[in-house]
Amino acid sequence: MKILVIDDDKSVRYMLKEICDFAGWEAIACSNGIEGVEQFVKNEIDVVLVDFHMPEMDGLMTVHEIRKLSSEVPILVLTVDERQEIADRFLAGGATDFALKPIKAPDLICRIQLHKRLFEATKTKDDVFVTKGMSQTTLSHVSVFLQSCSQPCTIAEITEEVGLAYPTVYRCLVHLIQTEKVRKIVSYQKIGRPKHLYQWI
Repeated sequence: MKILVIDDDKSVRYMLKEICDFAGWEAIACSNGIEGVEQFVKNEIDVVLVDFHMPEMDGLMTVHEIRKLSSEVPILVLTVDERQEIADRFLAGGATDFALKPIKAPDLICRIQLHKRLFEATKTKDDVFVTKGMSQTTLSHVSVFLQSCSQPCTIAEITEEVGLAYPTVYRCLVHLIQTEKVRKIVSYQKIGRPKHLYQWI
């Protein structure tokens, strides 16, 4: 398996290459998004690891550029920023998953293995939405659950009930909102940040 590593921190690039070597994978390391996109074009990449904060081209721009080249390859964002709005921006931009820094080798290896298996599985299915990276079956699970709900739900509630990963549910909801089947409702709380709720129209 070939992993594209994009991070401006030399020590992080070294660590990620060591993790890939340990797992028996080939790692191509780049110090910025521009170089990373160039290497993506030149190589058959199986999984992309991209840092959020980088000069010249940040992680979000890099995700956008790679998604123009491939709608399917798994892209894992590496970040110390746990804010929900950051996660939403990356997921909307095409990221597949997140790994929080400092990176833990067992967690990262498991995430890469999982998304590689999912990637290979979706390539064998005829019902894949190529541009959305989700299957008809997955979309149906989310749709049926929302139609059965009498009250708006949070992503966490939907994720727990349908048994799918957060990024997958998020992409389904974005698609359903764009096709005007689901509405997003902002619920303002007395304490804390407002909640985003989703309801079948």
